[in-house]
Amino acid sequence: MAKNKDKREDSFSEVESTLTRTEQLIEDNQKMLTTVIGVIVLIVVAYLGFTRMYIQPREVDAQEQMFMAEQYFEKDSFNLAINGDGNYLGFLDIIEDYGMTNAANLANYYTGISYLKLGEFETAIEYLNDFDTDDLLLLPVAEGAKGDAYQELGETEKALAAYKKAYAESANEFTTPIYMMKAANLMESEGKLNEAMALYKRIKEEYPATNEGRNVEKYIARVEIKQNK
Repeated sequence: MAKNKDKREDSFSEVESTLTRTEQLIEDNQKMLTTVIGVIVLIVVAYLGFTRMYIQPREVDAQEQMFMAEQYFEKDSFNLAINGDGNYLGFLDIIEDYGMTNAANLANYYTGISYLKLGEFETAIEYLNDFDTDDLLLLPVAEGAKGDAYQELGETEKALAAYKKAYAESANEFTTPIYMMKAANLMESEGKLNEAMALYKRIKEEYPATNEGRNVEKYIARVEIKQNK
């Protein structure tokens, strides 16, 4: 019994000693800790102030300014969408004047697609690479657009990598079968018949109700003919 009591007393002493050392450590470094906490608070307050007082108002303004450029984009007036019309800003102006906003980021997407439509493929890739999103529809479309641009430039391996990323990033019936089909077509044209066949069959099995799924049988038959030659 005495041993247990001694052990408890020793344990209490150790805890008390640890607490004393911790208190002493805090006391010895109180000035440094106060400074560190003060800096952290200052950073948080500055960030919140910067976001609310600077970024958010600019975000609203940028979205309003970009409205006409989006209208031109929808009408396939890509030069006006990119450069503006003299009265309203174009996407390039939004990117330059409203950096760090979501609107400027989205303008990179619109600009990249616009240059793709205008046949300026290297410039299209440049702006699409500057676009950052986790949107489940925009992400594959942006990657697929890079694939189209690379294919036009004759860079088939980069095009194929972009198409694969486009259909792997987001599984949906709107974009996935489109880019699977583009990847399979490119594989077939490059003589990668087994890979193309596997992808065509995936389209048939996984997306039978889509336009690609309904028409994929003829591609499967074509590859079978090539494989049997």
